Amino acid sequence: MYVPSKFSLDEEDAWEIVRDAGAGMLVVASPSGLESVYVPVIVADDRRTIRCHVARANPWWRLINDGMDVLGLFLSASAYVSPTNYPSTDMDPGVVPTWNYVAAEVRGRITVHDDPAWLNHQVRELTEHFEMDRSPAWRVDDAPPAYIDRQLKAIVGLEIDVVAVQGKAKLSQNRPAIDHDTVRDNFARGNLAERIVATRMNNE
Repeated sequence: MYVPSKFSLDEEDAWEIVRDAGAGMLVVASPSGLESVYVPVIVADDRRTIRCHVARANPWWRLINDGMDVLGLFLSASAYVSPTNYPSTDMDPGVVPTWNYVAAEVRGRITVHDDPAWLNHQVRELTEHFEMDRSPAWRVDDAPPAYIDRQLKAIVGLEIDVVAVQGKAKLSQNRPAIDHDTVRDNFARGNLAERIVATRMNNE
């Protein structure tokens, strides 16, 4: 990922993007070319591993050999920026459209897990993570045990040993302050994607 210094984030902020995104695209190079899958993920407390699962019926996991390189792509904010947001064009009309976004990539090596105990733990961890702010929260044990057993047989676990993480926040930092603030203020009144970017611009 190309990351100019003004858009670069430290490792802590990069992991925050992964957490905020919640799910990301995993990409591997197979004999037939690049292949991807979109999955919700859990990052270990020590950030050395990422765990997830895919449907057993999904052929993606059959392309994997343990230890294969994998690229994880995570996007937590994204919106089109029109030059009409730039008051500075009154003095300098030499501008073009662009895109503001907050993204992270994780590089690692992947392992497939087919152990029922591993899958059970991963599913419970995933559910508890994404249900923790809900009231009432749904728990795995709310479903019949026989149903959960069938569902576990229908998935395959994936674990990524993290090698590197990189984050990028392109949020009009390269524009004059008046343009940056106008983009932010217009986005704050815009659609959901634009409002998310505006929040990021407020917090940069």
